[in-house]
Parts: sequence; structure tokens; C-alpha cells
Amino acid sequence: MSNILRRGRLEAAQDEEILHYTSSMEADRWIFNADIVVDLAHTVMLREQGIIKEEDCSKILSGLLKIREEGMEKLDFSYEDIHISLESRLIDMVGEDVGGRMHSGRSRNDEVATCIRLTLREELLGLLEEIFALRKTLVSLAEKHSETLMPGFTHLQHAQPTTLAHHLCAHESALGRDFDRVQDAFSRVNLCPLGAAAFASTGFNLNRKRTQELLGFEGLLENSMDAVSSRDFLIECASVFSNLMINLSRMAEELVIWSSSEFNFIELDDMYASTSSIMPQKKNPDTAELMRGKTGVSVGALMSLLTICKGLPLSYNRDLQEATPNIWRSVETVRASVRVVKGMVKTMKVHPDVLAAESITGFTTATELADTFVRETGIPFRTAHQIVGMLAKEREKPTMEKIDSAAEVVLGESLSSKGLTENMVREALNPESNIKRRKIPGGPAPEEMKNYLLKRKTELELNAQEIATLKDIIDSAFENLLSVVEEYRKI
Repeated sequence: MSNILRRGRLEAAQDEEILHYTSSMEADRWIFNADIVVDLAHTVMLREQGIIKEEDCSKILSGLLKIREEGMEKLDFSYEDIHISLESRLIDMVGEDVGGRMHSGRSRNDEVATCIRLTLREELLGLLEEIFALRKTLVSLAEKHSETLMPGFTHLQHAQPTTLAHHLCAHESALGRDFDRVQDAFSRVNLCPLGAAAFASTGFNLNRKRTQELLGFEGLLENSMDAVSSRDFLIECASVFSNLMINLSRMAEELVIWSSSEFNFIELDDMYASTSSIMPQKKNPDTAELMRGKTGVSVGALMSLLTICKGLPLSYNRDLQEATPNIWRSVETVRASVRVVKGMVKTMKVHPDVLAAESITGFTTATELADTFVRETGIPFRTAHQIVGMLAKEREKPTMEKIDSAAEVVLGESLSSKGLTENMVREALNPESNIKRRKIPGGPAPEEMKNYLLKRKTELELNAQEIATLKDIIDSAFENLLSVVEEYRKI
């Protein structure tokens, strides 16, 4: 059969190089199932509007289900995209007088935009479930380590004592915002462009609300020109994915550092490690390192999308074909990364003794010592900061004698004369006491962490319900579509 797209206006066939250059067939594997679903919904609507006959509708629907069963490999890859290849296959099966009617009132422009949104919607739902599972894993691990001491860092230098739970929840909190961003992006992806046709809609009496309903979209993209030409939803999702990957990359970096001999805070499970081809003793954190590297895939996809979409006049331009593979590459990377980091965190072996020992290395209790000077003697914090800074220079554990000596230099009087005692100093230098004092909202004190984790678990329960609701709406729409398809096939 001749090329059904080019046989009218164009005479010369494309050679193999041009076809390969212009084809989107490989990337279109992502939208094969969505394309079938969109065709089914459009065909149902055409029949209900009296645009095609009942018997033609029945044959088209049966043909589409057969194509779906056969799979994409049965399609002709010499076509430039899946839409025209699928239509050509349908015409081969049921004849042009029937199959040639399916595309009535529709363009590939609104068709592909709808397919992308359907597929991306499914990917976003899957990503929401995966972020949820990772957050749940972090919360569960934090519950076990609410009193596990560890050093907190700034500039990768020992800074103040904290707990492993506090540290893990910092990552969970960031992932919670990533979850919200994905959810927010979902609401703008979940809009239906079908019926916009090439850009100026169509003279056929289409029922756009009906196809929106059959496909489970929340609403319509009403302006037909905007519906086919905008890819801002791809840019938004790519930005969300990049932000998420950056957060995952930070976690991966810490897993690399923490599993090193110099830190030895954790040991990664063998599943997530590799060894050297020459050094038999090596256990390398390759999976975490690759996660850092794969962040570049998502960031690169965002940059590509921004560059492709920049400066395109309304309405549709073929440049947009190059935009879509970037979002598939990015979402595939980010979803795999979320699953992998969950596995690494869930299976890693924590070394509490090492963490506790390191919690006081580098005079991490210095801030609490200065705070104690302020609370107990009434001196200004900046003055206390100077005194403790002088003590830190000596790189020895502060004693009452050394504290008074430094205070004499700064104040001209000792702090013991102002009420400071050795017991107060001892308490200030104790990392456990440090942490217990930090019980304001968001602090690492065990009692505050208990409250914090309870809030997180409540939030996760709500998130689980939100995901279930979204899935139910889409699943119900799909079941309804298939039910209508089966009914209309029986004519």
C-alpha cells in the first residue's frame, strides 16, 4: 500500500536517511498504548455524534483492539510516526472506506498532545507512589534511630551533634516537597487537548467533553491553538524531575561519603556495590555514584526542552517532536533512581557506635557551651562566642580553669565568679544533653522527633489516599471506555 499520508500532495518518497532523520517511531514506543486508547475514545465519540456509522465504528474498534493485541512491532516503521503507521495498519485490516474515517475531525497535532499527556499522567502517578514509598522508608528508619547520635555538618566539617533520625527526616522533608510538586504538575498534565485538531478546531460537531470523560481527564485545554502547540507541561515536569534528582543526588553523595573508610558511618548492601577488576579488596558504592551522574540526564533534558521550545511561533511546529524524547528519558531515570535509593537506604547497615563517637569530634558542643555561658552568666552571645573560639584554638577539652582564663582576657573577670560551675560545663559538653535541649519544633530532641514523625506518618496516610483517588478516577474512566467499546463492537 502506498504511503497514505504523502500520496496526495507529495510525489517523491523519502530516502532512508531522511526517513530515519525525521521519524519518531522509536520514541513513539512510549505512546503506543495511549494512541490506541485515544483512537478508541475518538471513534466512540464519532459514532455518538453521528459522524460515522455504527457498523463502521464496530469495525474500527475491533481493528484497534486487534492492533493493540498484535503490538507495535506489527506496524510499518517506514512511516514517520506511530499515528499514521497505526492508521495505515487499520486501513489494511478494515479497508479505507471504514478505517479512513477514524481520523475525521482530528489532526496528529491534537492526537499526539493527548497521547503524551495520557502517558505522562501514568508516569507521574507511578512516580508519586515511588516517592511515597521512599519517604515511608526514611520515616520508618528514623523511628529506629531517634536517639542515635551523630555529627551534623556544615561545609562538610563537624558542626553540632544531632541524631540520625533528624538527618534522615531532613531528606524526607525535601522529598515531601518533591511529592507536592509532582502532584501539582499532574493537575496541569491531566487536561485534554483532543478535538483541537490542527489548531483551529474543526467543522465536525465533535463532543470534546465526551472524549475528556472517556479518557479520564480532569478538564479541557479549551483554546485549540494553545492545546496543540504548548509544551510548557513538559518543561514543568522536567523541572520537577530535575529538582527531585538533585535531592536524590545529595542523598547519594552522602551514602558515598558515609560508606568510605574515613567515615564508616554505614555499609551499603552488596547489591548496590561493585568491586575492582584489579584491587580485590574494593567495595565501591557504584550505584550511588551513578545516581549522582544520572542527575545530569534530568538536568540535561530540562535544558533541551527549554532550548527546543524557546522562540517557537504559534501554533504547532515539528521542533516539538524533538521535545518529547527528553521527558521520557528524564522520567525513566528519575523513577528508577527513586526506587534504587529506597533500596539502598532500606538495606544499608548503620554503625551507631561510630556515629556516636564522631558526634563529639571537632568540638561539636561548642555552640551549646557558648549558649550556656549566656544563659548562666548573662554575658552577650557575641562575647561568649569569642571566649569559646579562643578555647577551640587550643584543640583540647575545655576545663573550668581554661574557661576562666579566657574570660579574664576578654572580660577582665572569670565566668565562675558570675555563677558558671563545672557541672554546667560538663552538661554543655555532653552531646546527649545538647540534643535534648533542642526540643523546639523541627529540632532533634527525641521527644520533638516523636511528634515530628507522627505528623509525617499522618501526612503519608493522606498522600496515600490522594494517590488512590487519582488512580481510581483514571481506572474507572478506562473501564468505562472499554465497556462502551465492547458494547459498540457488537453492532
